Amino acid sequence: MNPILPLLQFSDATFPVGTFSFSNGLETASYEHLVHDADTLEQYTRSAALQAAFSDGVAALTAYRGALTGDYDVILDADSALLQFKMNDEARLMLCRMGKKLAELGVHLWGEDTLMGRWLSDIKDEKTPGCYPVAQGIAFAAAGIGERELYASHQYGVANMVVSAALRCVRVSHYDTQRILYRLAGETDSLYEQARSMTLDRMHAFVPEMDILASMHEKGKMRMFMN
Repeated sequence: MNPILPLLQFSDATFPVGTFSFSNGLETASYEHLVHDADTLEQYTRSAALQAAFSDGVAALTAYRGALTGDYDVILDADSALLQFKMNDEARLMLCRMGKKLAELGVHLWGEDTLMGRWLSDIKDEKTPGCYPVAQGIAFAAAGIGERELYASHQYGVANMVVSAALRCVRVSHYDTQRILYRLAGETDSLYEQARSMTLDRMHAFVPEMDILASMHEKGKMRMFMN
């Protein structure tokens, strides 16, 4: 199979892992009038992409390499490290719910007697949290897609989650959101070159405003997206 086809499938906005349920803190940012137009949305989306680039992206690459070599302990280490890295409950809920869903889809694609099947079993037994970027790493390795493409797909997914949510709660158009996605796509290769050599203990992300917004959303009055 041409690997571009599963790459397109896994990167599609309609891929059924539940991304539509979360706004990555944007709902609160919109409610508080911090994000209110295309310019502020682009700033927010870029911040979300940068936050993920050197944390979630590193965990995805680590899990991918562990899956390629059959080193299951590396996958478990990436899963545990990423969950501990997340400061707010909403981010942990998002990662685990989407990760488990992708693992379930993976078992339907490749069968239970696979690395993905083993990982899903450990998720159900609460032996590992089941973070989405780790699931992506396992899935992309199983599908024969390269790690640069994995990283690009992951970063695209983060940005697309934000701009898709924006269409429901910010005064922007499809033209605005597509322009933002196109601009951020041009920055992905540079982020990959920085992230590719990072280890789990070097993960970092300092965007405290987004963590505050996510914590506000956990008890906020707005309810368009899951908290």
